[in-house]
Amino acid sequence: MNEIALLIAATLSAGTVLAIAALGLLVNERSGVVNLGAEGLMLVAAIAGFAAAVHSGSDLIGFAAGMGAGALLAALSGVLIIWLGTNQYATGLALSLFGAGLSAFVGVEYTQQRLSERSHFAIPGLADLPFVGKAFFEHHPLVYGALLLALGLHLFLYRTRAGLVLRAVGESPESAHALGYPVRRIRLASMAVGGALCGLAGAYLSIIYTPLWVEGMVAGKGWIALALTTFATWRPARVLLGAYLFGGVTMLQFHLQSEGIEIASQWLSMLPYLATIAVLVLISRNPAWIRINMPASLGKPFRPGQ
Repeated sequence: MNEIALLIAATLSAGTVLAIAALGLLVNERSGVVNLGAEGLMLVAAIAGFAAAVHSGSDLIGFAAGMGAGALLAALSGVLIIWLGTNQYATGLALSLFGAGLSAFVGVEYTQQRLSERSHFAIPGLADLPFVGKAFFEHHPLVYGALLLALGLHLFLYRTRAGLVLRAVGESPESAHALGYPVRRIRLASMAVGGALCGLAGAYLSIIYTPLWVEGMVAGKGWIALALTTFATWRPARVLLGAYLFGGVTMLQFHLQSEGIEIASQWLSMLPYLATIAVLVLISRNPAWIRINMPASLGKPFRPGQ
């Protein structure tokens, strides 16, 4: 039972990275913009957050630096896409490659750095409960913050006027523009917010989850987060479900290795990515279902007056 509790706890921690990044990408895509640069954003944010935490000794400053780096890069790519009319997919891929190279270059001197001793978090009273205490109540506050973020995003999208406007921009930017809404500024703001959340996920990875800096440490999590938005049919609650599902698959490989299962480690390392491909294949079997839930203008450029 103790091993199961530890597996659940590890699943929640691993899923938090994917959940926060995927929620950020969901904000992007609800406005009609596809951001394929999540991997690069998370890498740059990971080194920015780690470096800030090393020099300041504060995790909060590290998180702020990661969010700032992610928001800045996403906003710059947003200017290219929204105002200069560059292709969304090509720009996203370029951002991903740029982020990987920049983070590797900046992170050389931080490879051997270590953060100060990590604090142990536990909810008083609840953490002492058998099984559920270790499984659910000994996590970093950001793990619970991801749950609140999903709830807040759901309320924003479906219970507020601003959320309705954001969804309208993603469905029909021409109609939103005709009603007087600044479509391009709304899309740019959504990209900055989405980039900040991807940055927070990257900073959490290097400051709390690991905590250290290794080149390429995001290891495809940005691409999995991108797939999660489709898997979740652009719904925040389903993003959480998918994130913890993939987090569980990621942790399962380590659990199987610790149990001495006679499977090549390379196959176990492939599990999260095989699960991603399998899920995308399954949901792609019903294109009509995806079209019903997908923002109608997703990936389509908008130019006022054309």
